[in-house]
Amino acid sequence: MTDASPHDAQRPTLDHLIGELTALEMLAEGWDEAAQGGARARAEAVDALNREAFRRLIRALKDQPGFGAALKEAARDEVVYAVLRRHGILRPSLYERVEAALDSVRPGLASHGGDAEVVSVTGNRAEIRFLGACDGCPASQLTFYAGVKKAIQDQVPEVTEVKQAKGLGGGGSDTVQFTSPFANYAETEWITALPLSDLAEGETRFVEIANHSVILTRFAEKVSCFRNACAHMALEMTQGEIRDTILTCPHHGFRYALDSGECLTAPEVQLQPHAVRVKGANIEVRLIA
Repeated sequence: MTDASPHDAQRPTLDHLIGELTALEMLAEGWDEAAQGGARARAEAVDALNREAFRRLIRALKDQPGFGAALKEAARDEVVYAVLRRHGILRPSLYERVEAALDSVRPGLASHGGDAEVVSVTGNRAEIRFLGACDGCPASQLTFYAGVKKAIQDQVPEVTEVKQAKGLGGGGSDTVQFTSPFANYAETEWITALPLSDLAEGETRFVEIANHSVILTRFAEKVSCFRNACAHMALEMTQGEIRDTILTCPHHGFRYALDSGECLTAPEVQLQPHAVRVKGANIEVRLIA
């Protein structure tokens, strides 16, 4: 992104602008079918007008000296980038295409309480990190090579090297990756639980997130997140004893390893995991129903 200026604070953010569009769409949900159809037709006509205007503008300016560099610099602004991407003026970046390929295998990962994120895409190399239950899972290597790596190389042939990254999630960045401008933008799946700095290494905390109680534990290389419910009778374990990252249920004494969710008392059951990642300075959780 471009460096901040004194006027940046007065500029509406992409989140704000899309929020206004979403509010208008929700308002139209109460209209009858004819009114909704008219609203959609008007929106499509405005879209078509803007798209044609942008294309004519690009066509008129493309041969001007320095135009390419100027457009690239302008596209570093998140609003400019999102709108130009929406209208097809800019092509998807390599990062976005890798992200789209990862989306195709996410449902399978989510069915096991896990997820994955793109850490970096540089040249012909992509680094992917497993999150939640997939992180540290004994079968993760098979999942990586049979699913994730194959999906990326099939859909993005320019990427010839796909590596599995280790360590805390988040990719070391708190910037938004514009994988699909405007589309389903308001349907946020990741919820900020708390700042990473609030959870010390080896510490466990019980946190309320969107009316769900979860258990967060930070380890040297990852953060784990589980539903705060004993696998025995689904009772909350907030008052349970925690020693050496082993949680003992205060109700019937069932003991759980907070790195894996494994029940040490009855190995046939385990805690329900939620997807978790560290993005920038925050721990984010995706609740699994």
